[in-house]
Amino acid sequence: MRFTQLAAAATVAVMAAVPAHAQTEIQWWHAMSGPLGEWVNDLAKQYNESQKEYKVVPTFKGTYDESMTAAIAAFRSGNAPHILQVFEVGTATMMASKAAIKPVAEVMKESGVSFDPKAYIPAVAGYYTAPNGQMLSLPFNSSTTIFYYNKDAFKAAGLDPEKAPKTWPEVVAAAAKLKASGHKCPFTTSWISWTQLESFSTWHNTLFATRNNGFGGTDARLAFNAPLHVRHFENLANMAKQGLFVYKGRGNVPDAAFPAGECAMMTGSSGLYARVAKDAKFAYGLSTLPYYPDVEGSPQNTVIGGASLWVMAGKKPAEYKGVADFFKFLSNADVQSASHKRTGYLPITLAAYELTEKSGFYKEKPGTDVAVTQMIRKTTDKSRGIRLGNFVQIRTIIDEETEQIWSGKKSAKEALDAAVQRGNEQLERFQKANRS
Repeated sequence: MRFTQLAAAATVAVMAAVPAHAQTEIQWWHAMSGPLGEWVNDLAKQYNESQKEYKVVPTFKGTYDESMTAAIAAFRSGNAPHILQVFEVGTATMMASKAAIKPVAEVMKESGVSFDPKAYIPAVAGYYTAPNGQMLSLPFNSSTTIFYYNKDAFKAAGLDPEKAPKTWPEVVAAAAKLKASGHKCPFTTSWISWTQLESFSTWHNTLFATRNNGFGGTDARLAFNAPLHVRHFENLANMAKQGLFVYKGRGNVPDAAFPAGECAMMTGSSGLYARVAKDAKFAYGLSTLPYYPDVEGSPQNTVIGGASLWVMAGKKPAEYKGVADFFKFLSNADVQSASHKRTGYLPITLAAYELTEKSGFYKEKPGTDVAVTQMIRKTTDKSRGIRLGNFVQIRTIIDEETEQIWSGKKSAKEALDAAVQRGNEQLERFQKANRS
């Protein structure tokens, strides 16, 4: 009897030690840090707890540039992740890397997961869709450029804290009053190219590049040295000389300046909202990107920012099923609405936007709908978006040349002309490498 009991106990112990079904791991490389990194980890945890078949493992791989470079190197050595978060300027490069990617529409179809591209916000989905109509990547943390302002600083400067400046002349006037009240940084911006050239162009229904900003083919060439662009950068240069605009660095480096209370006004990503909501110790407001009221057709719509999720090639069918299941989870209206409320990124589906609106969130937190309303407007051929090859390098060139303006070494026209010339060399190089 005792032998039988021991044998049974041993059998139970062995069965407990061997899992009934091993989970399929899905590696997800991303570039989210701080509060946004916590959001990504929470999404993976929520998904993993919702089912037992798959386990999504999120891994922070540095900045957008760094994570993309790491993934390309990993693919070449056969160790690429299943999912890679790529920022919007890397889209054309990923599209051209056909051997390295597996279109999301294909992944969903082969996995038997229902997928309707029309469920996604058109301006968002359209950016990640190939000319043949196939959706290539899944919109994830899609953002756009918005305007932030410090209501407490406005009040101290004698400005109406409930009235954000809507035009560039109004921004200049507000900046002058803020400076007069003792503010050392009335206005700054992050992502110079994205906010002051790319979104600036589409917001004014003006081309940033020919061939409908690159959507028409790889023979597109830069066009942001037109009179309107030169005028705008001359105005920014004058603001810089007067101490009304303070340049705080490249990319998202300036982001810390607003929630810290250092700068009173800022143009940046709607995705900065999570950080502002968490760190700002003052009353703040969100508003639309400023525009020039005398420019016909403005304001139009801003362009997409943020990133999407690309599926890497060479994985097993069972792993792709896990990716498809995770993408289905991410697209759920409840999940999307919660993410939108938490981060400031766009709800990627229309259902999530409607759900958020019905919840009363936009009335409760005025301005949180700005990013959405700027993006759901009807687009034109000039404002659909910007999709260019070697865009990462072009943005670096724009940073380099516009920094010459703030240091007084070049005029606005000289800097923009040089950026266009150098940027076009990058486009020619991309065109030659992708003639097929």
